[in-house]
Amino acid sequence: MSRQSSRDTAQELAVRRLLHRRGLRYRLHVPVPGMRRRTVDVVFGKARIAVFFDGCFWHGCPEHATSPRANAQWWRAKLDRNASRDRETTDHLVAEGWTVMRFWEHEPAEEVAEQITLAVEAGRACPPQ
Repeated sequence: MSRQSSRDTAQELAVRRLLHRRGLRYRLHVPVPGMRRRTVDVVFGKARIAVFFDGCFWHGCPEHATSPRANAQWWRAKLDRNASRDRETTDHLVAEGWTVMRFWEHEPAEEVAEQITLAVEAGRACPPQ
């Protein structure tokens, strides 16, 4: 499991390339304001949009998540904590006035980039007060 990348996954890189081609600029792996040891994968600061790319195994995708058989109880607790931490992070950012977008690793990069582009353009049209 230590070989699983937590940053710069294939989907994340593909989406970032598409966003950059569309002229969108962003920051990467930005610390979550007010929460230690948590980062946002892609941030559009002026529009206050935080984008997360969640791996199916690590974040409990309802379609593709699997449960390891070895040490199953420990893994279940670990994966449940991951999902809980995701919800807590999302709730914190929303309370701070951010738009949070989460995507599963299996979602097509083109569709993800389109959704992000629409959100960023909407955020630029009417910035938060």
